[in-house]
Amino acid sequence: MQEKRIKVFRSQAEQRGALQPHSGDTIFEGSVGSTGISLATLCRARGYRAHICMPDDQSVEKYDLLEKLGAEVSRVRPAPIVDPNHFVNVAASLAEQRSEDPTIAGRGYFADQFNNEANWQAHYDGTGPEIFRQTGGRLDAFVAGAGTGGTITGVARYVKSRLASIQVVLADPEGSGLFNRVKYGVMFDPKEKEGSRRRHQVDTIVDGIGLNRVAANFEAGRPWIDDAIRVSDAQALAMARWLVEKDGIFAGSSSCVNCESDPRAGACGFVRELTETKGVAAVQVARRLGPGHRIVTILCDSGSRHLSKFWASAGNVHGQTDMTLEAVLTAQ
Repeated sequence: MQEKRIKVFRSQAEQRGALQPHSGDTIFEGSVGSTGISLATLCRARGYRAHICMPDDQSVEKYDLLEKLGAEVSRVRPAPIVDPNHFVNVAASLAEQRSEDPTIAGRGYFADQFNNEANWQAHYDGTGPEIFRQTGGRLDAFVAGAGTGGTITGVARYVKSRLASIQVVLADPEGSGLFNRVKYGVMFDPKEKEGSRRRHQVDTIVDGIGLNRVAANFEAGRPWIDDAIRVSDAQALAMARWLVEKDGIFAGSSSCVNCESDPRAGACGFVRELTETKGVAAVQVARRLGPGHRIVTILCDSGSRHLSKFWASAGNVHGQTDMTLEAVLTAQ
């Protein structure tokens, strides 16, 4: 998923002359992992250096993978977005410093995944048409979380232009303000009140989705999003175990919030027909729509990148075989 937008970021920057392969140019980005990993992979192949700024509370395997891919990684203490020490702001500052330093070969380029609208446009041109083509144009709902908002915005704008009746639903983890942004037009979550937060970012165990600030890529799609569903940490953790137990799918935290499908339904790429949906947010949409509807969602991360954090809390599945879907949906 991330590679689509990274390729567009890079291509547009090259066309503008902001990047030149094999010149020593470095691409900087603030990421909690997935975008950074894709960026590091594509940078190396294209002849660029990658410098990723990440909060220091992410799963250790993400840092390790980035370094194995040749990226320089700055681990930054979590901070509010208004703080210059927020990981995204640090990435932007380092890119500027690199460009202004005459003693270092190559320039710095800040990819700016949250506000660079090439992000959602890549999904409008790529992911949206893929889904439409793979489903034969027959789908009733699209359910997805939002980190930058690029995926849900690009897909929503594409499918809504072809299917006016389709429902687009945001799946949002606890602690994120996007749920209220969609439902009520305000960017606030009860966990954000003074003295109640555990972390400076989105207060959830889920990585990669959820946001507590207005970002251009999400706002570009907000008029096309019909509804939002809040998913708790407990529900996401229960869903992680359910997916292993029932379907043999070892999913990351964002996927557990977003999605899954009935094991009897056929798969086509990353799109599945949800005849008896088993995703925390998707199942609620399926129950609302009733039998015979097709719901599309995205498996956007693997559990292998979440072993030391999300899956450490989910625990080992062992020999359990009697978990019910109702237990997942009512987990506390």
